[in-house]
Amino acid sequence: MPVLVDTSIWVEYFRNGNNLKRLDLLIDENLVVTNDLILAELIPFLKIRKQRKIIELLNNVNKLQLNIRWDDIIDYQVKCLRKGINRVGIPDLIIAQNAKQNDCEIYSSDNHFKLLKNAIDIKMTA
Repeated sequence: MPVLVDTSIWVEYFRNGNNLKRLDLLIDENLVVTNDLILAELIPFLKIRKQRKIIELLNNVNKLQLNIRWDDIIDYQVKCLRKGINRVGIPDLIIAQNAKQNDCEIYSSDNHFKLLKNAIDIKMTA
């Protein structure tokens, strides 16, 4: 099953090698996917730091097309609010929707996704 690797994991991976073994395994098995939203969060900082090679590698990761269905995003927000979850941003909801649409797991260290898992039944990788 493809794994949509969230910005939080990439940042930890590039910054201090956290998640090194797990992410390397996913990369080796060609299971990692990304999308334009995640790339838009990562690439500006990499450009400032002149990390051209990393940018090139990220741009070669299999990319999921974003097909934002705003009615779904609103539905996700309603489900979250009903469960008392009120601080999940639109970008995280879009990432969750993208993963669900493409039957992917999400790999993230962001607590918002752990909360979303209970509200909208997303798949998370361990």
